Amino acid sequence: MRSDFSTPQQIEADRKWYVVDADNMVLGRLATEVARVLMGKHKPNFAPHQDTGDFVVVLNADKIRLTGNKADQKIYFSHSGYPGGGKEVPFKRMLANKPEYVIEQAVRRMLPKNALGRQMFRKLKVYAGDQHSHQAQKPETLNIQ
Repeated sequence: MRSDFSTPQQIEADRKWYVVDADNMVLGRLATEVARVLMGKHKPNFAPHQDTGDFVVVLNADKIRLTGNKADQKIYFSHSGYPGGGKEVPFKRMLANKPEYVIEQAVRRMLPKNALGRQMFRKLKVYAGDQHSHQAQKPETLNIQ
């Protein structure tokens, strides 16, 4: 084995905390920017095989919106694994009952589908209201247009 092929060094991740206010924001546009920060693509030391991303706190998840007729047409589908175990929940009911789930699912589906993606997803914190318990981390405001 050649000596110049060594294992890649672990990138030292300097993790920051960001807070995003989702009030009157479009779900997909918010989710793409949050996923980008969770993956670390906004940093110069981004490596696709390592978790270099930052923490993101999303507030006011209950005030998110969709464009067009999607608010009436979007369905969340899950299946228990048993015959006839399909379950469909409309977006409006999901937003009323579990607003955090709406943003979590949108972001989770934009992350890699492997162990690294699950590790990145754990850095996402979503809250329905405008209060959060991460004041000690001194989160910066993330501006999303």
